[in-house]
Order: sequence, then C-alpha cells, then structure tokens
Amino acid sequence: MTDHAELARFYEDAYSQDPAQAAVYARWRALGAIGKADHVIALCARAGVRPASTLEVGCGDGALLCELQRRGFGGRLSGVEITEAAVAIARERPQIDAVALYDGLHLRDADDAHELGILSHVLEHVPDPSALLAEVARACRAVLVEVPLEANLSARRSGKREHAAEVGHLQRLDRAATRGIVERAGLQIACELEDPLPLSVQRFFAATRAARMAGTAKWALRAGLHRLAPSLARRLFTVHYACLCRPAA
Repeated sequence: MTDHAELARFYEDAYSQDPAQAAVYARWRALGAIGKADHVIALCARAGVRPASTLEVGCGDGALLCELQRRGFGGRLSGVEITEAAVAIARERPQIDAVALYDGLHLRDADDAHELGILSHVLEHVPDPSALLAEVARACRAVLVEVPLEANLSARRSGKREHAAEVGHLQRLDRAATRGIVERAGLQIACELEDPLPLSVQRFFAATRAARMAGTAKWALRAGLHRLAPSLARRLFTVHYACLCRPAA
C-alpha cells in the first residue's frame, strides 16, 4: 500500500465484515480504547493540557472518543477518518460531536482549531508519518501520539510479520524512530510513557481455559520484565508507546 486511496480501500474492507465478526472487533476496539484513554489522560495531566476541544485523526469507529466522553475528558470531541464505513459507525455515536471523512493527508481545520489532537495507532499505518503529524500539529496546539513498538525479536517472527501486514502496518517502529518522526514534524516531546498491555488484552481472544491461562502467564511475564528491565523488554516484545508533543521552540 503506497497511496492514501489504497489505504482507504484497505480499511473500508476491514469495517465491512460479517455481523458476528464485526461485533467481536467492535468489542476489541472498545477494550483497546480503555488503555488508550488512560494514556491520553495521564500524559495531558503531566503536561498540564486541559483541552476544551479534541480532534482524533484516524478515529475509526469512535471507540476512543466515546471512552474519553464517558470520563468527561476532552471537551468538544471530533474525529476524522479515511473510510466511509467507519465514519458511518462513528456518526451514530451521540457521544461524539462531529465526525468527517478526510483524504488522509489534509485537514480542513484552520490553524490551532483544536487544543488537542490524537493520533492513536495511526502513524504506523501511513507512508509518511512525519507529514501527517505535522499536519495534525498545524490544526492542534498539542498532539498525543501512540504507536506499537514493533522493532523487536518477537515481532520479527514470520507469523507476526504477516499479521502486521494484514492489519496494514507500513512502519516498524522503535522509540528512536518514533522520536525521529516527531522531530521531523517540527515538534518536541513534553512527556511519554510505555504500556506492556493489560491482562484483559492478552486474554481477549482466549476461547479455552488453557488459552486463558497462557494469556495470564504471558501478561505476568511481560509486565514483570517491563517493570524490571524496560529496555530489555522493548528488545524482546511489543509494547505501546505514547507521547505528548508540542511545537519545538
């Protein structure tokens, strides 16, 4: 996938599943939104950002915006998305004030139209992440970025590489690469955090008792290692990295 029209077609298919499968992945996105909202709120608190207006670029079905609204955070909540199917779903959610289709490159908003922009698990999906981040920073006074750090031993396995391609990952990032994207966009990082993923995520697709036990063991091992030796953990398996960015001085 090399252009935004092709990306749009790819994700249109992802939101046009049979009803049973769509319901499972809607629950998966809602679960993921809990952790993402934790990260947004924690980083904004550290940086002293109290947004009266928030724009999520690549909002998908609106799960994260709904979770932020449930917690009373973000002020006026808006989203843009490149797929018509996702926009249609998000527009049905009364928790979101406005949802619009966009071309994946340019926002219609004026400069500094929003106090907070969110790019949560978006930059790894686009061919030029710095250009998109710079465009969001034009329209938003601060930008929250979250990506999976997939430059690790576990993610190099053929099955993991195939899955990353299936879900549209074009970038395989580590912290240095992500920080480089931020710098090339003309921004600086105000604060950052990492998350090795909660137990509920590790066990979501576990259909049997044995699978649930394996998910619990995986979570305990990864969470413990990340707590004790985060740099080693990043080299071994995928963690999620989030940072709050502002214009460079």
